[in-house]
Amino acid sequence: MTSLSRIAQSEYLTGILRRSGMLGSGRVREVIAEAPRNTILSQLVRLRLTYEGQAGAVPASLMVKTKHPAWTNRGWSPGRSEVAFYSQVASAAPMPFVPRCFDAAWDEGTQDWHLVLEDLADSHLIATEWPLPPTFEQSQAIVRAWARFHAAWWDDPRLGTSVGVWLDEKAMNDYLATLADQTARFLDHLGDRLPAQRRAMHDQLLRAAPALVGRYHSHRHMTLIHGDAHVWNCFLPKDGTSGDVRLFDWDSWRVNVATSDLTYMMALHWYPERRRRFEIPLLDCYHAELLARGVRGYDRAALDRDYRLSVLWQITTPVRQWAGRIPASIWWNHLERIHLAADDLGCRDFLAG
Repeated sequence: MTSLSRIAQSEYLTGILRRSGMLGSGRVREVIAEAPRNTILSQLVRLRLTYEGQAGAVPASLMVKTKHPAWTNRGWSPGRSEVAFYSQVASAAPMPFVPRCFDAAWDEGTQDWHLVLEDLADSHLIATEWPLPPTFEQSQAIVRAWARFHAAWWDDPRLGTSVGVWLDEKAMNDYLATLADQTARFLDHLGDRLPAQRRAMHDQLLRAAPALVGRYHSHRHMTLIHGDAHVWNCFLPKDGTSGDVRLFDWDSWRVNVATSDLTYMMALHWYPERRRRFEIPLLDCYHAELLARGVRGYDRAALDRDYRLSVLWQITTPVRQWAGRIPASIWWNHLERIHLAADDLGCRDFLAG
């Protein structure tokens, strides 16, 4: 029996809903699975439920997320980290930043995995259809949500111990060695499609990396980041309120500098005209929300510096996406936009000397 076939059984769903405290003495009577929707790395299936007996305040539907049916092992395992996030992290957060998770499982042997999540389709929406960016008002709601999430984990003593890990010097060196290999192959693959000045910037970043990672090794003003923080990974409430934004698709979460998420959202995905108009006002909005949520000792200048440094590191994102066989229709556009952002923001200053 496949993972989805097993999950979409009345008995299975009855068990997980009872463990969640929602079902009481009732039971799931019938499950109707809608047609699956595939993303690049996963498959999503909406389950519609009916009940019998004393069911209480139970969900009319659930969302199941599982491995993409055509996925083959490419040196990494989508799903593992997201299952860990919902199993270890989401329940420890003080606010409902994410959809509620009723069940999360990862099988090391088969690399099968699944999540059974709250279905937000009736109460929330994704701002736009990819790749159309959201409005400024929607963008404000999204950056405030990131600020609330980041502030909740800001310099939390659990970081690197019970929540996430700190890369030590050896682990960081191993990461940089892998990145150097990926970059060399990426530049060779692109050939003259990447101008000499940009090729040189990738080489300079790798040479400067041992010094630049000092910001990470400071373990100061750090938080949990999403790692794939584009605007289509946010659910906005349909009623127009800005306080119940939900963040999803957590397969790339880790401990790092908060601005990595902000640059991923704006500098990597927005073309120069839009970014130049909205970047500073949205960073102002984000910083004000951090302060309102209790973050101290992190001034606006520190946010600007971290943002610029994160933009510089983001030039490696298309490299890693190419190495992971993400389609060129995604990483090629990222490559152009992030280099334009790095030029605008003077990120080469970090490479001087």
